[in-house]
Amino acid sequence: MTTPGMPLLALTTGEPAGIGPDLVLRLAAEGVDDARVVAVGDPALLAERASRLGLAIELLQAAPGEEVPSVAPGQLPVWPVTLREPARPGVLAPHNAAYVLETLDVAIDACRAGHAQGMVTAPLHKGVILDAGHAGFTGHTEYLRDACGVEEVVMMLATDAALHAERPDWAEGASLRVALATTHLPLRDVAEAITAERLTRVLRILDADLRRWFGVATPRIAVCGLNPHAGEGGHLGREEIEVIEPTLAALRDEGLTLDGPLPADTLFTPRHLAGVDAVLAMYHDQGLPVLKYAGFGRAANITLGLPLVRTSVDHGTALDLAGTGRADPGSLRVAVALAAEMAGRRKAPVSVKNSRL
Repeated sequence: MTTPGMPLLALTTGEPAGIGPDLVLRLAAEGVDDARVVAVGDPALLAERASRLGLAIELLQAAPGEEVPSVAPGQLPVWPVTLREPARPGVLAPHNAAYVLETLDVAIDACRAGHAQGMVTAPLHKGVILDAGHAGFTGHTEYLRDACGVEEVVMMLATDAALHAERPDWAEGASLRVALATTHLPLRDVAEAITAERLTRVLRILDADLRRWFGVATPRIAVCGLNPHAGEGGHLGREEIEVIEPTLAALRDEGLTLDGPLPADTLFTPRHLAGVDAVLAMYHDQGLPVLKYAGFGRAANITLGLPLVRTSVDHGTALDLAGTGRADPGSLRVAVALAAEMAGRRKAPVSVKNSRL
């Protein structure tokens, strides 16, 4: 059973046609040890999906700011948001895109008002949100950046530390953390996006938030090169020589502990990861395939650089699994545990200026 002293986390239920509602209900059925959670979504959707999954869940409706009771397994507090049209598992409905965004807004507002100590997000479907006319939407990370009015955010994924305790080939049972210099960009645009200004902002945020949210006193960050073999001395590209190396040198002068730029194909090996608190990859598919191979389903997505705690799952909506009972809540459980850990350090000082308001 949860207790009143635990942090309260707003848990958005994600794309209603996907596995988000299933995962939230499975989590409620099994119980949460690390935090109190309140679902943000449509109670009718959750009731229908619980019936479909054969789960006996008592839904306890409340509003942000009202007292959220301690609960036992099988109980789930809910902050209601109404679907725009009925949802069917596996069938996307563009009209419900506004519903998905409203659940995010409710969770963000609750965190900023102090009604919740963090937010955890189930997966949404970017395509259907774009199809609904929300032009420029690229994902949770960028939406949170704009909603919170900050200049830059950093996407970082981290594996469950317990997973690596089971993997002696990985360094000292530590969590593997991989942050991204760029996120949802076509590959042809990545090189132009790797600028000294962007790398400086990203690395300052990564260093500051490893201290703020994870209690790392002196973060050691390993930085990937952009090109194969980190440019091979300029023969395979000059971004390392002209942009990355000078930026890292300047940041070392500020006191950051940075290794690199290093070839990504050898950096992600146990010997090079030993003693490293996080890796900065230059683009999405440079770093995340390694992390997901190491711990898919037992990792979580964390947004750094925000004035609030936000974590998410490491996977998508899995429309084909929605309503089947086969969706695994492992990643959501890791996301909740990480958010609770981060919320416990919430009062630590913020050492990076990132507001654009």
